[in-house]
Amino acid sequence: MSQEDIDDSRAPLITHLIELRQRLFYSVIALVVMFVVCFYFADQIFNILILPYEKAAGVEREIRFIYTAPQEYFFTQMKLAFFGALFLAFPVIASQIYMFVAPGLYRNERGAFLPYLIATPILFTIGAALVFFVVMPLAMQFFLSLEQHGAEQATIEHLPRVSDYLGLIMTLIFAFGLVFQLPVVLTLGARAGLLGSQGLKEKRKYAVVVTFIVAAVLTPPDPISQLGLAIPTLLLYEISIIAVRMVEKKRAEAEAEAA
Repeated sequence: MSQEDIDDSRAPLITHLIELRQRLFYSVIALVVMFVVCFYFADQIFNILILPYEKAAGVEREIRFIYTAPQEYFFTQMKLAFFGALFLAFPVIASQIYMFVAPGLYRNERGAFLPYLIATPILFTIGAALVFFVVMPLAMQFFLSLEQHGAEQATIEHLPRVSDYLGLIMTLIFAFGLVFQLPVVLTLGARAGLLGSQGLKEKRKYAVVVTFIVAAVLTPPDPISQLGLAIPTLLLYEISIIAVRMVEKKRAEAEAEAA
């Protein structure tokens, strides 16, 4: 490459860097604004997140949470605000990513990329809803059933710390939300020609083993949480095979028309 070519490419590179800085700036601003809003409403958000615990405990039980260090609840509110900010600012961040990469795509590539950008938060929300309404109440029922009460034996009562409970439900929400991106990832791989439906079928038995290993790592050591993550993941894997087959069919039709 000659010096003239280098000089000619320098201006477009600087333009792209300026565009990237602008998109990052907008994303950070959205994240900071949402963080301030969520921190202001941290108590209300935490009260919403303990609804699965209240459902598992029942109406007759007094709901009590503790914190054992003076700064613990403050840092819990910070984590909660950051968690909420990521969730609420994601549409802005995703739109900034799309606006940055869209000028470099063809029109048909933009049309193929945009549905995945829309499907990502929807699938994440479905995974989070599964945790909130199904998995977390069942898991807390299991944990609360381990308590011990009686006149002739020691009382063993569950008094959760705010940081421990928040860490548990946030971990489950992120784990389920990420796992529910499986159709998006596999379908994108099929569009790129890296995956095929036949290959996914042949690797189904390995997918089952990996799914249960991931569920054991990402969830608490109780069968309810692990099965609650593993079973939907296997269903999503089967749905992904169908989606990949549809991608292959459309590609074959396009190649036939081109021929």
